[in-house]
Amino acid sequence: MRIARVEAGGQPAWAIIEGDVVYRLEGSPFDNPRRGDRIGDLGLAKLLAPCQPTKVVCIGLNYRAHAAETGQELPKEPLMFLKPPTSVIGPGDEVVWAPDSKKIDYEAELAVVFKKRAKHVPAGAYKEYVLGYTCANDISARDFQRGDGQWARAKGSDTFCPIGPWIETDVDPNDLRISGKLDGEIKQDSRTSDLVFNLDFQVSHLTKYFTMEPGDVLITGTPAGIGDMPVGSEYEVTIEGIGSLKNRMTK
Repeated sequence: MRIARVEAGGQPAWAIIEGDVVYRLEGSPFDNPRRGDRIGDLGLAKLLAPCQPTKVVCIGLNYRAHAAETGQELPKEPLMFLKPPTSVIGPGDEVVWAPDSKKIDYEAELAVVFKKRAKHVPAGAYKEYVLGYTCANDISARDFQRGDGQWARAKGSDTFCPIGPWIETDVDPNDLRISGKLDGEIKQDSRTSDLVFNLDFQVSHLTKYFTMEPGDVLITGTPAGIGDMPVGSEYEVTIEGIGSLKNRMTK
């Protein structure tokens, strides 16, 4: 099932996407969602960020090849940081250049959306807490990241967390192709099997410290190939079995 949020009649609405058709979602997206009336064609729909998280927990340096390209040792446990809800935007929305930054990068990532409250999730049980998966772009101001000593401004500025296009509930996330294109040119191309810490470990670890609420998001790290996202450029994140997320940088 593909669960989305769309603009319908000028208002946000939960939806189910089947093929090229958008239907209204009946019930709760987090508990037994059902297909309702037809809203319209997917090609004409305005897709919104597919959830409204209270927080986004992010894992840094979590692909082996990415650690190698940055010259850093693999972390011994997941390196976690947060993005606030105000950083979240949807497919087609514009990323806004952070004031005073000189270098902002793209980072293609697999995102996990939670369906129920998760705290102290035991090993082997993470799928019980997951609604599904979507694409993310962990926008990062590298000069802020290096200079600030912590990553709040570098990673959490407004619009720095594009997610979408929808939540795919029926995919195995553990070995999917993940790629990114800058203005149509492939920059990142890997598989989620290259993760240092798999999803089961990530969820178990992070829920020791953070209570994840329905609609909260975990983004799981980026593959090798990170680089500049200049003003006017468009970055497209594509994940096998899920879909594509495109966003343009503006100033």
